[in-house]
Amino acid sequence: MEAAGKKQATWGGRFREGPSPLMAQFSESVSFDRELARFDVQGSKAHAKMLAHVGLIDDAECDAITKGLDEILAKIEAGQFHWDEALEDVHMNIEQALSAKVPAAAKLHTARSRNDQVATDMRLFLKDACASTLTDIGALIRALLDLAEKSAHILIPGYTHLQRAQPVSAAHHLLAYVEMFARDRTRFLQVANQANVCPLGSGAIAGSTLPIDREFVALELGFTDAQGKPRITGNSMDAVADRDCYLDFAHACAMCGVHMSRVAEDMILWNSAEFGFAELPDAYTTGSSLMPQKKNPDSMELIRGKSARLQGNLHTLYAMVKGLPLTYNRDLQEDKPPVFDSLRQTRACLQVMAAALAGTCLNGVRCEAAVADPALLATDLADYLVLRGVPFRKAHHLVGSLVAMAEQKALPLNKLPDADVFALDPAFGTDWRDVFNLSRAMAAREKPGMPGPGQVAARIRQWREAIGV
Repeated sequence: MEAAGKKQATWGGRFREGPSPLMAQFSESVSFDRELARFDVQGSKAHAKMLAHVGLIDDAECDAITKGLDEILAKIEAGQFHWDEALEDVHMNIEQALSAKVPAAAKLHTARSRNDQVATDMRLFLKDACASTLTDIGALIRALLDLAEKSAHILIPGYTHLQRAQPVSAAHHLLAYVEMFARDRTRFLQVANQANVCPLGSGAIAGSTLPIDREFVALELGFTDAQGKPRITGNSMDAVADRDCYLDFAHACAMCGVHMSRVAEDMILWNSAEFGFAELPDAYTTGSSLMPQKKNPDSMELIRGKSARLQGNLHTLYAMVKGLPLTYNRDLQEDKPPVFDSLRQTRACLQVMAAALAGTCLNGVRCEAAVADPALLATDLADYLVLRGVPFRKAHHLVGSLVAMAEQKALPLNKLPDADVFALDPAFGTDWRDVFNLSRAMAAREKPGMPGPGQVAARIRQWREAIGV
């Protein structure tokens, strides 16, 4: 394949012939790594400025390279750039296009390898990906806070084992999700910080004998600490072999997906006729091709399904790197599709969930009917006995006996005859039924982290301040 061999002049000098058509197609990555074009151009411009800074190219050559790269990027963004799979990847496609119009482009790869070039591109990509994902998480948190504020007066049963447990406010339930997504924010901030270290200048494995200035490049590309000082990698071998921040990004996406899946599951249940606690908006549900009455929560079901896809991307990366020797191995070409897919799917799920929740309405009547079940306050009755001097284990047993008695008599717990209750234990006073007042129950939960109305309102305010809403 002579033509392919000519196009591979960057490494083809020691080969008598180019790769076979099958190998060329098998090994190309430009079909997916073209997504790095913006970052590749950014890195190449910084590298050219550094080469001029240390005297390896002159200012005129640097200006020509920079102008040529800008023109190429403009074509790429306009969809007018021709991508050639025979040139393998995004780096060679851009370099060949630049070489066709700028003679000085032959000097651009001085003191640089595709190994440290792609490592730099990906770190720039990850910083940008974290920033955009954080914006979407913020929008979802705002949607949750808005829904919580609108439904702060609505009480619902809280569940354990999907069995009714204790009463909580719908807002408290929704704020539990906010806690999850706040942790996701922290994870993405940590990934962005980890990616914020410049590997350019590490070369293929052992750096370069040329007089490069790595700190200059780091400053140009924004790899800096809080004081504006450059951050560069400390070991050239690790710099080109390291994929930790890729794994951490995929992990952050997978965890965020798990959280969204849990929200989705609750919304699917709440939207069902059996629960009827919530109604999802028409714009984020679909119908049935056969049954005209159906309104299916497809947005939430797809989010629940895509969470598995995000976990799969993470496992792909783990399996890929677990047995690789130092430093670069071609296996690592396959690290990009799962990372790119994780970004796309995570952002899409965040945006869909935020929009769906923004149009979700809670059904106060159905919620009120469900939370009216007096058994939800059985634990409060045990606490009532504790306050009257009964050890908790005994109090728990006594209330359990009352629950069994109520089931046997087919009566609500708070409708048992006083005589039966007092006969069970003299610790029960004439005010034992006061426990079954929901307002009293919620007022008794005005402590940090609990669902008391004051606590919930304060927590909403705190979250709005924390995320700048």
